[in-house]
Amino acid sequence: MKDKVRLFLRFLLVTAGALVMAVNLNTFVHAAGLLPGGFTGISLLIQEVFAKYLNVKIPFVVFYWGLNIVPALICFRYVGKRFTLLSLWAIIASGLFTDLIPGLDVTKDVLLCCIFGGIVNGIAISLCLLAGATSGGTDFISIYVSEKTGRSIWNHILIFNMIVLAVLGFLFGWNRALYSIIFQFVSTEILNVLYKRYQKSTILIVSDKTDELIHVIRDVTGHDATLFTGKGGYTGAEHNMIYTVVSSDEEDKLLRSIKKADPTAFINILQTKMLKGNFIMKRQD
Repeated sequence: MKDKVRLFLRFLLVTAGALVMAVNLNTFVHAAGLLPGGFTGISLLIQEVFAKYLNVKIPFVVFYWGLNIVPALICFRYVGKRFTLLSLWAIIASGLFTDLIPGLDVTKDVLLCCIFGGIVNGIAISLCLLAGATSGGTDFISIYVSEKTGRSIWNHILIFNMIVLAVLGFLFGWNRALYSIIFQFVSTEILNVLYKRYQKSTILIVSDKTDELIHVIRDVTGHDATLFTGKGGYTGAEHNMIYTVVSSDEEDKLLRSIKKADPTAFINILQTKMLKGNFIMKRQD
């Protein structure tokens, strides 16, 4: 029962992300003529090419759904079945919402559309990711590569998006392409702030309850820890220090558990730029 409730909540979160994404496309993106990233941007670009050069209007969902088939099959095989099915629902819902829901008349200022559209886009994608799904397209590719390597590649996806924007600039004018790069940059920064599954944190803990805290780390994160013995520089007393590395999205929960087990623990958290070795992550379901 608990698993079904959790799955339903994930479904609602993905639906909310798809709805926010569609409203953002029909509001900020269309108002400024921007091109969002990934397969959404490619779909809009192809749709515009057909409309301008062939005078044929094709629904957004035709291109968007078609481009997502192969990445979805790869993720279904190698990442997780529920993850892929929820992602497919995000793709279906966002495509339908985009074609059916009208946009809001918020602003025609291009720079404001770039900034706030990028913020909303990053939030929409983060809602799907936090629910254990993606919004489709290059997010599928990002998650697949990150699951295999344990590293975030959102910045690499930004480079791919810039190539797509170069095509937009060549065909429809460079102003739209350059403004779209601002949109992409803002969206990527929001993603890096809100979604931290593939970021790592190194945690150093000085405590007299090291055995208890090591069990806390194992229970909360599934990771182990290394124990060091040292001497305090001021008092000369012996102290124990725990060293562990966890995913940054587990950091807050772990800190609360550590403080509950030992309120006097001295904790230092460092951002881990690179990690080599056997770091095991929980698989997407």
